[in-house]
Amino acid sequence: MSQDPRYDVAIRGGAVYDGGGGEPLVGDVALHGDSVAAVGPRVEGSARIEVDARGLAVAPGFINMLSWANESLIADGRSQSDIRQGVTLEIFGEGSSLGPLNAEMKRLRRERQDDIQYDIDWTTLDEGLESLVRRGIACNVASFVGATSLRVHEIGFADRPPTPGELDRMRGLMREAMQDGALGVGSSLIYAPACFAGTDELVALAEIAGECGGMYISHIRNEGQRLIEAIDELVEIEERSGAPAEIWHIKASGPSNWQKLDAAIERIELARARGLRTTADMYTYHASSTGLDATMPGWVQEGGHSAWVERLKDPTVRSRLRGELSTAGDHAENEFLSAEKILLVGFRNDALKPLTGKSLAEVASMRGTSVEDTIMDLVVEDDSRVQSVFFTMSEENVRKAVGLPWVSFCSDSGSLAPEGVFLRSGTHPRAYGSFARLLGKYVREERVVSLSEAIRRLSAFPAETLGLERRGRLSPGNYADVVVFDPETIRDNATFDLPHQYATGMRHVFVNGACWRMASTPTPGLAEWSVAVPAED
Repeated sequence: MSQDPRYDVAIRGGAVYDGGGGEPLVGDVALHGDSVAAVGPRVEGSARIEVDARGLAVAPGFINMLSWANESLIADGRSQSDIRQGVTLEIFGEGSSLGPLNAEMKRLRRERQDDIQYDIDWTTLDEGLESLVRRGIACNVASFVGATSLRVHEIGFADRPPTPGELDRMRGLMREAMQDGALGVGSSLIYAPACFAGTDELVALAEIAGECGGMYISHIRNEGQRLIEAIDELVEIEERSGAPAEIWHIKASGPSNWQKLDAAIERIELARARGLRTTADMYTYHASSTGLDATMPGWVQEGGHSAWVERLKDPTVRSRLRGELSTAGDHAENEFLSAEKILLVGFRNDALKPLTGKSLAEVASMRGTSVEDTIMDLVVEDDSRVQSVFFTMSEENVRKAVGLPWVSFCSDSGSLAPEGVFLRSGTHPRAYGSFARLLGKYVREERVVSLSEAIRRLSAFPAETLGLERRGRLSPGNYADVVVFDPETIRDNATFDLPHQYATGMRHVFVNGACWRMASTPTPGLAEWSVAVPAED
């Protein structure tokens, strides 16, 4: 009489990296239900699904420390561009978060939707995450509470500090979100209205996060001319609040600031030497991506999007702003003078979509207008922040950051697919390649870090930083987030010219024990590409 299989899945004969950074064990990993059941040189017992992993690496699922997939998952819950790289957990909450929302915030979010249209059937952050899960998604999700969301909820878009009553209510909303499972509070201090928040306000929110076991994480106030001062502010918030702190996508932006990365690293390591738990994350590219609003000072954006656009129509405002845009200022995300290094990738207005993929300098030349006026005109005509790519970092600094043991990794992007609504806009290649690029370019080709160390910083290290239980390590009893890939072939294929291209080399991805395997399928109009499909029982 045949016996029922002991396990649901047995992954056999692979190089098993447990996430801790040590040398791999050649052996087996068995899964039962949503958990890892056994790990060892030879796991006895049959399984419903047997995976031959000989010659492949087996590792914990990867954690995307900064994801904007909250909206892309509504359009396509398969999370294709990230699943194909081994990402099993998406972390949200850079400044804005799915909640808390009030009626006016919901109205504005509906009004500002672009190619992806959806109902907002939630109010709190927890309800927002649950709404994603109910829609059906392939990945795990978690989120910080957005400090901007808290500020807008109580203050709106005004450039002023909160009153004591407003701050108390913000702290109350913060505590409620933490009790619902939020990871902490996340800020994005180069953008309006986030830039209107003072250090004391951020400390007051981070205190609640720390009291509830969470952390403070930030797109710091400046990544260029005032990089060191911005890091000092983050460390001050960490010290005063008692909450561990992380820098989102650490970088030194602009050629004149590239040499500051060494001083920035020294600042963080001094804080760590004092016993603080300061960390950072990064994406593996020398270009960033954000809106053209990041080139502008906060004063012109006070009052929200509509007020900003109206100001840009005012000749007096335009004259003042033209002068500020023509020189790099403390507010600037980039060294704006290099307009040829700004690539336009996302428009709302169909009439402007043909400009996708052109540089700001090209568009200014086509229109016969100055770069400064072109920026203002595009924002007005598109009625949006105009998503762009900024080539402002050095490859040497990228490699240096990859080598830091206290840096994890992110995409700072949605999880997309080269089909449907996603093809209506361009994107940064990090949406398709940030994690595969680490394993292919920086591990295999350039040997900046070892494979075991890279896996640690994709799995166990971010899980520990976030305080997650049962995630990040291949250990019996932990959730069965497992990836199987070929370390000799994994690579990113997306480019700045052709960003909608999947990474390759990932063979199997398990999310809470649910299996996705890669099967080749031809698609009209595209080169042959892989589709993740549920494994057969």
